[in-house]
Amino acid sequence: MENLTPKEIVEYLDKYVIGQEKAKKTIAVALRNRYRRMKLSPEIQKDIVPKNILMIGDTGVGKTEIARRLASIMSLPFIKVEASKYTEVGFVGRDVESMVRDLAMVSIGIVKEEMTKANEEKIEAYVENKIIEQLLPPLPTGASEEKKSDYERSFAKMQERLAKGELDHLKINVEITQDAFDFGDNAMPMHIIEVQESISKVLGGLNKPKKKEVTVKESRPILAQEATHYLLDEESIKKEALERAQMGGIIFIDEIDKVAVSSVSSRQDPSKEGVQRDLLPIVEGSNVHTKLGVLKTDHILFIAAGAFHLSKPSDLIPELQGRFPLRVELDCLDEETLYRILTEPKNSIVQQYKLLMGIEGVALLFKEEALRAVAKYALIANEKSEDIGARRLHTIMEKVLEEISFEADRHHGEAIEIDEALVSQQIGEIVKDEDATRYIL
Repeated sequence: MENLTPKEIVEYLDKYVIGQEKAKKTIAVALRNRYRRMKLSPEIQKDIVPKNILMIGDTGVGKTEIARRLASIMSLPFIKVEASKYTEVGFVGRDVESMVRDLAMVSIGIVKEEMTKANEEKIEAYVENKIIEQLLPPLPTGASEEKKSDYERSFAKMQERLAKGELDHLKINVEITQDAFDFGDNAMPMHIIEVQESISKVLGGLNKPKKKEVTVKESRPILAQEATHYLLDEESIKKEALERAQMGGIIFIDEIDKVAVSSVSSRQDPSKEGVQRDLLPIVEGSNVHTKLGVLKTDHILFIAAGAFHLSKPSDLIPELQGRFPLRVELDCLDEETLYRILTEPKNSIVQQYKLLMGIEGVALLFKEEALRAVAKYALIANEKSEDIGARRLHTIMEKVLEEISFEADRHHGEAIEIDEALVSQQIGEIVKDEDATRYIL
């Protein structure tokens, strides 16, 4: 996946995000440049830094979805954070370095999942042996060949019964490690986490494994966790996760406009500017202490996004502006685009509702004019109240299908047609009333 060309990246995104061609191209090129950089000599690599991106557009137009989908296809560590949740150093709250520590934890999760999948058979064999060892009397030391042969036959039978789920109800004992102190809060400054972990080691006696009786079915995830501890090389996982976060990590900073200090505002907010100044070294490139070790942020790709209704990009401090050289403005969603979002993506909203109701044995049949009406009412609702983009489609669809969903058990085995009349009946009056639109939709 890492060798995708910009065109292939955009083609993939087209399956999930409708429109926004400029934004797709910008991010596709940024990711391709990262691949190109890795093919250069180490001396030149040092001088080529990621071209961070500033995305400007209303909520619900696809900013996060574009970045999230790209990270997903390329197995890259990706986190989304809200700039407005951070506070200036010296104040109580999340410090900006915590976003890098969060990225490190996402990275280790990706690598651990990949290595677990690669060792699936070994882990399954470990779990199987541990279960059967408790259900089958152990083979005595120095047993005869006949006894060994009998044991092997009994073991094979147990394996068959275990695979069929015939032993799931039986009880066995497993060891569970109970951490007296779980110091996993990445929002805390690293020096505090380190002190807490030191205390945890000193009180290590409290973390001794405890035996617990559970069913065979309940034991599987517990034993699988135990297996990963024994079979996977923790240091290799940490090393790979650190490398992947440093060289391939993406941090999406949403609501960046909320920490901009508007030039037209009569009241300056020093804490907002303080958050920007704290962000600056992270985006420029610095060393952050994480549980994986020291993580360098020089080659992390930062994508900042905001609506910029009450402020503008130039209201950010000049140093931070300079760290986001690529600017892309996303288009507002018109009625046609909303209709396409309803129907075209691989995981379209219409398809989601069909699958959900299918679980209840109800087949939903959406008529073309009904979907056009949903798009029309979504646009009107966005215009009359806060513009929340494509998210409004979910609100409208929930309202249209509310009664059908509630009475799903009564409609089991039926096919229900969703036509324009039903949409107008459920939504029409609400949309006409501006106050009702604001509070209901």
